[in-house]
Amino acid sequence: MKIAIISPNPAHLQDMAHALQTYSHQVWTFEGGKTRMPAIAEQERPDLMIVDGMCCDPGDLAPVEYVTSHHPHTAVILLCAQQTPEFLLQSMRVGVREVLASPAPAQALVEAVRRIAARLQDGASEHAKGRIMAFVSCKGGSGATFLTTNLGWMLARHHSVLLMDLNLQFGDTLAYLHEGPPSSTLADVTRDIHRLDASFLTASTVKVTPRLHVLAAPEDAMHAMQVDPSDVDAILQLAAAHYDFVLLDMPRVLDPLALRVLDRAQMIVPVLLPDVPAVRNAQKLLGMFHDLGYSESRLHPVLNRLDRRSEIGLAEVRKALRLDLPWHGVSDAPHEVQAAINAGLPLAQAQRGSAVVRELAAWADGLSPQAHQESIGLLQRLFRRA
Repeated sequence: MKIAIISPNPAHLQDMAHALQTYSHQVWTFEGGKTRMPAIAEQERPDLMIVDGMCCDPGDLAPVEYVTSHHPHTAVILLCAQQTPEFLLQSMRVGVREVLASPAPAQALVEAVRRIAARLQDGASEHAKGRIMAFVSCKGGSGATFLTTNLGWMLARHHSVLLMDLNLQFGDTLAYLHEGPPSSTLADVTRDIHRLDASFLTASTVKVTPRLHVLAAPEDAMHAMQVDPSDVDAILQLAAAHYDFVLLDMPRVLDPLALRVLDRAQMIVPVLLPDVPAVRNAQKLLGMFHDLGYSESRLHPVLNRLDRRSEIGLAEVRKALRLDLPWHGVSDAPHEVQAAINAGLPLAQAQRGSAVVRELAAWADGLSPQAHQESIGLLQRLFRRA
């Protein structure tokens, strides 16, 4: 990979170049600051730019935004001595994928570059066996966890499925399907990340059914603070190689962990309700996805708790969000759903004849690779006849 490094500190330049050249990257170093970014991007056309010495003022990101908008095939990593939440958020919005400390530890820099290289090669997830779906709630109480768990149950009728609870501090995905605490959690796996392989991952999950496994969130909220995004990324890559579907119950925050996971997901599922606050939040969330460079083809929004008596329906939401995308709608059945949640059972077990169960079953069938191949075969037969 062709890498351009910019830093006002010659020692930093030398250390970073040495660390990356060890891995056969082509590295060019430039002494100076962020203002050199546009000219270097134009002249060198690097795959990656590493810019050292960034301060915490979001107003200084103009040269970065120029490069990410005019050279979309050039990835950018920033090195910043101090990282405020506002600076991190603005960096993400202008297209930065990684923000590291300055000076960057050699191993952290190498791992960040490795992740960028994987994305530039279309990502390992596209070649993996499993399909990764990330469920993101547009508003608290939208039912994202219910949909994640119950769609996972439906998919597990015919496929191997892993549910990962990434709401690390307050996750309760397991409780929707299983009573009792887990014997192992995501935090336990990351604590022994050196042992990570398929058998260790499977042994760390709760087996709800032979095909449906759950990797639960930490029981202790303090343990959640010890979970490293790079470890979660490694777990997710392994899971996609060994399960047909990996469903992620995401937190309502776009932090480095969430971005790492969303980068790998083939399907991002925003979940919203048919009310004005939820639609407004969905507008903000979809705008951030656009700023982060996620294509609309990866977005599969769901309008949950549809009620024919509601003033806001699918047509109104589609118009408000200005998205001409395929939507899934799930009917409102509050008493049935709440009873199943309280019992720790999938709705398909508690209420087999529910309209929601039928809708989730149809959604799962549509995601089936077999169904996809059958639809392709039908199109091919039609074209042959034509």
